[in-house]
Amino acid sequence: MKKQLLIYTFLLIGFLTNAQTIVSTAPQNKKVILEEFTGIYCVYCPQGHAIAQAMKNADPNNVFLINVHVGGYAAPTGGDPDFRTPFGTAIAGQSNLAGYPAGTVNRREFAGLQQNGTGTAMSRGNWTNAGNQIKLQSSYVNVAVESSINVTNNELTVHVEAYYTGASPVSTNLLNVALLQNNTTGPQTGGNAGNEYVHQHRLVHMITGQWGESITTTTSGTFVDRTYTYTLPANYNGIPVEISELEIVAFVAETQQNIISGNGSTPTFTGIVGNDVNLKSIDPIASQCINNIGPKVQIQNISQTPLTSLSISYDINSGTPQVYNWTGNLTSMQSTEIQLPAINYSILPTNTVNVTLPSDYNTTNNVIGTSFNKSVETTNNLTLALQTDGWGSECTWNIKNSAGTTVQSGGPYANNATLNIPITLSADDCYTFNLLDSYGDGGAPISLTDSNSVVIYSTSGAYGSGDFRSFATGAFLNVDSHELGGFTMYPNPTDGILNIISPTKIEISISDISGKIIYKNNNIINETTIDLTFLQSGVYFAKIKSDSAEKNQKIIIK
Repeated sequence: MKKQLLIYTFLLIGFLTNAQTIVSTAPQNKKVILEEFTGIYCVYCPQGHAIAQAMKNADPNNVFLINVHVGGYAAPTGGDPDFRTPFGTAIAGQSNLAGYPAGTVNRREFAGLQQNGTGTAMSRGNWTNAGNQIKLQSSYVNVAVESSINVTNNELTVHVEAYYTGASPVSTNLLNVALLQNNTTGPQTGGNAGNEYVHQHRLVHMITGQWGESITTTTSGTFVDRTYTYTLPANYNGIPVEISELEIVAFVAETQQNIISGNGSTPTFTGIVGNDVNLKSIDPIASQCINNIGPKVQIQNISQTPLTSLSISYDINSGTPQVYNWTGNLTSMQSTEIQLPAINYSILPTNTVNVTLPSDYNTTNNVIGTSFNKSVETTNNLTLALQTDGWGSECTWNIKNSAGTTVQSGGPYANNATLNIPITLSADDCYTFNLLDSYGDGGAPISLTDSNSVVIYSTSGAYGSGDFRSFATGAFLNVDSHELGGFTMYPNPTDGILNIISPTKIEISISDISGKIIYKNNNIINETTIDLTFLQSGVYFAKIKSDSAEKNQKIIIK
C-alpha cells in the first residue's frame, strides 16, 4: 500500500512538472478567509466593513472577505432589498455569535478573542489580530482559482486547483466556492449614506453547496483539479446580477469548520463581439416642481477595448436635444453612472425623458427613457397626521425649500403617540417633505395634507429608513405662454449667473419674496447674461414681458 501511494505521488509530481497549472507546489502559509455577519439595519456594521476592508487593502493577495447578510438586522422591511442567501443562517449558526457585526477568521477558535466566550465568532476589534495569527501559520494545502464569464449566455466557469504540500489530519476535506458581488448600492443604518451605501463582497451563492464538495484524497502530493460551470441568473432576491462586479472566493476546510486556506479570482470575459456601449438604466425621477433637471444614466462597456469617450444625447418632452460629451476610462464589461447636466423644460402633467447613444455594434441598447409627473400643488397651510410605533424616538421629519434649507422639522417623538401637527409655509416655493427612521424599519401611519384636503404624502408605516415627496405651494410659475415660448433662462437653480435667450425683445424685472424689485432691464434680446451674485441664497421671482405676453418665473439662487 505504501509503495502504491509513493508511486502515485511521484506520478502526480511528474504530471505537475510537465502540465500547465495555476497552483503552486511550494509550501505556503495560510491565507485569511474572513466571513463577516452583517445586515442593512446594523448600526455598527459599517465599522466592521471598514475594518475588514482595511485588512484586505493591507494584504490583498492573502486576505479574502465574504460578507454574509443574515439574522434580524438583515431582514428587509418597507421595500428595502433582501441581501440574504439560503446559506447564511447555517454558516452563522455554527459560529456561536452574540451580536452584530460578528466575524469568523478561517472558522477557527481563537482563545480569548471569542465574542461569546466560546465558538468561532469574534467582535470586529479582534479580526485583525486573528488574521495576523493565521498568516503566520503554514498550510498543508495551496489553493488557486481562475474564472471567466461568457457574456453571450451568462455562463460562469470556475477552475479550482489545490495541491497538498503536506497531509491533512483528516481523510476528507471540503472544497467550497463562494460567489460574491461588489458595489451594490442600498440602505445601511449607521453608514451615513442613506440608501446610497455601497455594499462590498456580498455573498450571493455557494456554487459547491452549503458545505462544499468532498476531497477524499488528502495526502501529501495530492493534486485536485475541479471545474464548475454555472449559469448566472438575472437577479438574486430581486437584486440584479452585475457580471462586472462579481468575484470568486474558493477555500478548503477540514470540516464545516476550520478553513485551512483559500484564494480569490475576478472573472474575465469571453464571447464579446464588436464594440458596444449598453445604455443600462436611467434613474427614476420623482415628481418635480422645478423646470430644470438632469437625468442620471448608467452605461456599460461591452467591448474588449476600454471606452474613453462617449457623446450622449438627451431631451425632455421632445425638446431640443442636448449633447453631453463624457470622458473617462471604462474597461471591458465595466459600468459607470453619469450625471447629465440639468436642462430647462416646460412642466407638463406627465413628462418624458429620452436618452440616446451613437450607433454601434448593437443598436438595441442605445435608447432609454423614463417619465415623471408634475408635483402636486397645495396651499401654504398643511397638517401632518403622525402616529408612532413602539419606537417613536426613531421617527423624525423635515421640510426643505428649493434652496435646500430646512424650513420645518419635528421629532423624535414618544412611543405609540398620535399627533396632528399644523405647518405653515411662509412663501410660495417648491418643497420636499422628508420622513426619516433612524433604525430603518419604518413605523406607523403618517399623512401630510393641505387646507383643501389635498393629500401630499401618505404611508401605512412601511417607509423603511425613509421616504420623501415634493410639492409646490402656489401656482407653477415657470409654464411658458405660447408668445414667449422661445424664451429660455438658465441655469436654474443658479449660483448667481443667469443666461437669457429671447428671440424677441423683452423686459425683465426680478423681485424678492417681499415684492421689492432688485433688478430690472427693459431691453433684452438675443443672448444676455445677468449677474445676481450679490444676492443671498433663496427664492426670487422674475416677471418677463414682451409686447403681447407676460409670464412669471421663479429663480432659485443656491
